[in-house]
Amino acid sequence: MFDFDKHLAALAEQTVLCIGDLMLDEFVYGDVSRISPEAPTPVIAVKRSELMVGGAGNVARNLVSLGTGCIFIGVVGDDEAGNALTEALGTHPLIEFHLVVDAKRQTTRKVRFVSEHHSTHLLRADWEAASAVDAGSEDALIGHAIKALPRVGSVVLSDYAKGALTPRVIRAVIDAANKLGKPVVVDPKGRDYSIYRGATLITPNRQELADVTGTAARSDDEIVGAAAALCDAVEARAVLVTRSEDGMTLLAEGAVVHVPAYPVRVRDVSGAGDTVVAVLAAMLAMQADFESAMRAANAAAAVVVGKRGTATVSVAELRSRILPAATLAPEEKIVFDWALLDEHLAAWRKAGYRVGFTNGCFDLLHPGHVRLLAGARAACDRLVLGLNGDASVTRLKGAGRPVQPVQARAEVLAALEAVDLVVVFDEDTPEKLIARVKPSVLVKGGDYRREQVVGRELVEALGGEIVLIDLVPGHSTTSMVERSRGPK
Repeated sequence: MFDFDKHLAALAEQTVLCIGDLMLDEFVYGDVSRISPEAPTPVIAVKRSELMVGGAGNVARNLVSLGTGCIFIGVVGDDEAGNALTEALGTHPLIEFHLVVDAKRQTTRKVRFVSEHHSTHLLRADWEAASAVDAGSEDALIGHAIKALPRVGSVVLSDYAKGALTPRVIRAVIDAANKLGKPVVVDPKGRDYSIYRGATLITPNRQELADVTGTAARSDDEIVGAAAALCDAVEARAVLVTRSEDGMTLLAEGAVVHVPAYPVRVRDVSGAGDTVVAVLAAMLAMQADFESAMRAANAAAAVVVGKRGTATVSVAELRSRILPAATLAPEEKIVFDWALLDEHLAAWRKAGYRVGFTNGCFDLLHPGHVRLLAGARAACDRLVLGLNGDASVTRLKGAGRPVQPVQARAEVLAALEAVDLVVVFDEDTPEKLIARVKPSVLVKGGDYRREQVVGRELVEALGGEIVLIDLVPGHSTTSMVERSRGPK
């Protein structure tokens, strides 16, 4: 069986080629409190908006979020949206991109209007040209792909039916990848899947499977039958059917595996399919078996649907989901994505809770830590604990530290009743995190003087207070580590 604990770290050693339809995603968030007097439609009072790389570009974003390198190939128009996408892709050091610019095409752009309070999508506006690219663009796409193939471990064809993946482009890429032994993962569109013949793994959702096979595809048996027919028709090694709240079904080389969906509060399903194919491709690049790749993708999907917008998943989040804490601490107490921190803070402040903050490396938990955290929680209604990431601990404590990786430290702390949220930060000080939290109470150990406490000026300027907790004599992580190493 695939050793996730050992191999997830190797995701950073992989590179995946992604080819497909690139688009600019914009999310406009606001409050809806009335109906327009001009027409029976809701009026959204806009609070903020977010621009991000979407479509096949979101596959690339998910790959680099895992630490995996990505060579991305796509088409844009010579317009404002195309320029924005080029600029956005350039901010990702792990993405090597080759964009074919077609001045005759309009770059695909999608704007979603979302009710901030209910996370409800009210309207989507699209600007797009869904016609096939011309022969010159096909030649350029194929040329970039052929040149990149020897440098990658796997390939993703992310088809949004906007015209970049023509039958000619698809055929050329699959044939070239097969000659080099590179697995090809296809996120399909349309009703003619014969164009994907020879792909390694194809990933329709349940409705797509039903449409392309002309079957109901509702029960497990119906889905397996339809998947088998599709697998034979396109000569694929495997078909993975995504089934939303019912999980996933994999048909691979004659074997069938069903996995249930993780229980999770769904905030937004936008882009979840991109996350699935990105994780599948990254896992296959490191020669994982199909079932292990599916289980990793299923876990990743559970992470991103719990976020807003077209979200990504990190290795730490994926590991936390696949390898749950032995203590069974609630998953929402460990936060790597600060956007989720904002949601917790908003809910707590709406309820009138007094938010406290403390921080540290907490490498080896001892009674001094327990007293500090108990005292901190006693001074507030909800306690946020800022936890130094591994690189940060090494810079602060030196070689050989931390003794325990951040995931292990976070799980132990999350199991403590006194801690309401563990938030990982990578800087040497928690100053940015404190500015994000804006706590009413800032707590440190009694070995600090008030003027030494990072964030003191910010908290006091907001009307908060600094609390120093007496230490337990004789307890120190550094001394524990030194004793464990024995006499020099």
